[in-house]
Amino acid sequence: MVYRKALVVLMISTLAGCSVAEEDDRQSSQERDVFERKNVAPDPAANSLTPRKAEHAYARIALSCLNKQYPNKISHVLNSAADVAEPSKLTPVFYGCFDWHSAVHGHWLLTRLWGQDLVPEMDEEIAAALGANFTAEKIAGELAYFSADDRKAFERPYGIAWFLQLTAELREIAAGEGGKAEQAKAWLAQLEPLEAVIVGNIKDWLPKLAYPIRLGTHNQSAFAFGLFLDWAERSGDNEMTVLVRDKALAFHRKDRNCPMAYEPSGEDFLSSCLMVADLMRRVMDEGEYAGWLSDFLPAIPTDGSSEWLAVGIVNDPTDGKLVHLDGLNLSRAWALEGMASALPDGDKRRASLLASATLHGDSGEESVRTPHYAGSHWLASFATYWRTRRGIDASDSNPAS
Repeated sequence: MVYRKALVVLMISTLAGCSVAEEDDRQSSQERDVFERKNVAPDPAANSLTPRKAEHAYARIALSCLNKQYPNKISHVLNSAADVAEPSKLTPVFYGCFDWHSAVHGHWLLTRLWGQDLVPEMDEEIAAALGANFTAEKIAGELAYFSADDRKAFERPYGIAWFLQLTAELREIAAGEGGKAEQAKAWLAQLEPLEAVIVGNIKDWLPKLAYPIRLGTHNQSAFAFGLFLDWAERSGDNEMTVLVRDKALAFHRKDRNCPMAYEPSGEDFLSSCLMVADLMRRVMDEGEYAGWLSDFLPAIPTDGSSEWLAVGIVNDPTDGKLVHLDGLNLSRAWALEGMASALPDGDKRRASLLASATLHGDSGEESVRTPHYAGSHWLASFATYWRTRRGIDASDSNPAS
């Protein structure tokens, strides 16, 4: 893949406001009750003569903002004046990287790279950062927050779907052998009480959801359903599998002619159509899915072309909403690859799906180089999800490039 070969030096050191030194300058001594790390691996942008992998840069982005409290956007129900507090006091684990869900998938990014042995030079630093946050005391604070009145819908469904992706990742690592497996087991044990609350909230909500949520942003149901299913498979929760599978089929089995011409809207980071297609591959067998996809997206070409789906354009990467389109390109890439992975070997649509995935993924990864915090605090997670083919069975024989 052209971009993956060319991605050698990412401008991480220029990320506005993300360095530990600048953080310390801003924060008062009372705010410094967060983990202060020692870099044990070089910044991947430090020496252009010895380029490193993109994964190093992505890990550096997450490490730089994992405990960066401000700027911060919270979605917070105040039950009383006692609920007026700084983010690190409200949600002591997941308060950095601008908002709760970005903090969650920042932790997931580091767990994914660490567990897959993709950045061994940074293993010590990553383990220290995760270990400092995955403590019983801090997770008790998260539990207290979720257990308060009017919080059952907090970060539903996007943020809690990413939380389940985090625990699914840990559970997968823990199933292996060696020191990392033991460490993952310990972290997972700390997170499981919060996981239980979140899973209970999902199971309470799903039967009540009467209609799919077809937005291109956080509330979309199709993307979250996909992550719910992936978590259920790894955790062995058959009840969750049945709930989500039945709801997905009820919502989307009869969907036809999804209007791709209306995508994207101006602030999308998820495709309303492609995320449904990526979900349905998880709940249908190969033959049924191939037929359903013909009805759902009949215009997918069979000539191997990539230009049939134009990439999203961002005219101002400093705008936190407009920069969503960079994320759309990355999420489209992983959805297109997921769709291709579920089609029969001889299906002529696969080539065009994969070609468009490459086009979108390369464009999306290019955007991770932005020095603007509006996008940098979360785009690396999307790039890592695509780059590591998360959500696609490792036994699949259709590589991305």
